[in-house]
Order: sequence, then structure tokens, then C-alpha cells
Amino acid sequence: MRRWFLLVLMPFAALAQESAVPDTLAQRIAACTSCHGERGEGGDNGFNPRLAGKPAGYLHRQLQDFRRGLRHYPIMEHMVAPLTDDYMREIAAYFAGQDVPYATHPTPAMSAEAKARGEQLATKGDPARGVPACMACHGPELTGVQPDTPGLVGLPYDYVSAQLGSWRTDTRNTVAPDCMATIVSRLTDADISAVSAWLASRPVPADAKAADAGSVTPPLRCGVLGG
Repeated sequence: MRRWFLLVLMPFAALAQESAVPDTLAQRIAACTSCHGERGEGGDNGFNPRLAGKPAGYLHRQLQDFRRGLRHYPIMEHMVAPLTDDYMREIAAYFAGQDVPYATHPTPAMSAEAKARGEQLATKGDPARGVPACMACHGPELTGVQPDTPGLVGLPYDYVSAQLGSWRTDTRNTVAPDCMATIVSRLTDADISAVSAWLASRPVPADAKAADAGSVTPPLRCGVLGG
């Protein structure tokens, strides 16, 4: 009887072994890639951003901010809650190392006035209101700066405008002094729409890698940059 029972169980044991989930990083970050794309190329809906090629320090900081309750999005907060800091660094390094083509996204129509305002904010800022240019922090090509500043090119309008709005509504924060919160507090709704549309309409440069560390001196004190 015992021998018969073991013979019956053996095929099921072999099947279970064959179907065991492989312990690979790709498998363990399946929850990430289900929204952000297999290699972090970004989702289809305009709100799940590209992660591929962004500075590892920036990606790691975002995971930390979700876990610390500084950034608010229930799915992300739930996912990162049990992760160790080493694991978050591993995830960040994986996506930072991915090099995949940029997707194209639709951009809203802009009046000549809105286009000019968006370009002004991105390239020159608004000194009278204490608003530095996006390029002053995110690099002259807006491709980001190592190791902590993300690129802004290739991001959908919906995502950029939503994130700027999140700083205004206090659903996105980071360690103090939060320079982005300061900047956004000085922008109007029309400014946010204009600069988001202008950024989303920019072509991705041939070399979209983040600028070297130390190549940009931020005009404001930023906690994420040690300022």
C-alpha cells in the first residue's frame, strides 16, 4: 500500500518541481514590470513612467519615499513596504542599467503663447518668481544628472503634469528641503500645463544618458542632493 501511494505521488512531485517559480530578479520584479514594462520602458497609459536608464540613485530614492510615506500611491506603497534597502538598490540598479528605445506619446495642442511659456520655464525659468529653469537641475539636454536627478525627455504629458500636481497637493514629497515643492508652489496651473506639454513634445536626443555627476550646480538647496 505504501509503495503504491508513493508511486502515485511521484508524478505530482515532479510536476511541482518543474513548475516552481525561478528565483531570479526578473521574476521577483514581475510586479514592477507588469506596469512599467518588461525592461522598464514604461506603460501604455501615460501614467506608468519609463524607468529604464534613469539614475539608480533617483530610482532608489523613489522606492524609499514610497516606503516612508513621502510619496503616496497605494499600489506602490503596498509593494515596497516589505522590501529591504539592499533589495530596493538591486531593483534600482536593474532598471538603471536597461537601454531600450523611447516610446512616443501624444501631446496636447498648445497655443503659441503656451508653447513660449513652457519653453521659457524649461530653458530659462522665471527669475522674477524665483523659478529656476528645468535645465538648471535636470541637465542641458533634460536627460538627467547622475546619480540622483531624473531625465524629463520622453515622458508623457499626463505623467509630468500629474507629478507636478502631486507636489502641489502634497501627495508627492521627498526629504527636506524639498526643492521641487518650492518650485511648484510658485507655478500657476497654466504654467504646469505649459511646461508639461513643452517637455513632452521634445525629441529625445541621440545620447539620452544622464549627464555626469557634478556637471550641474543646482540653483536651490535640495535634500535629495545633500543640499
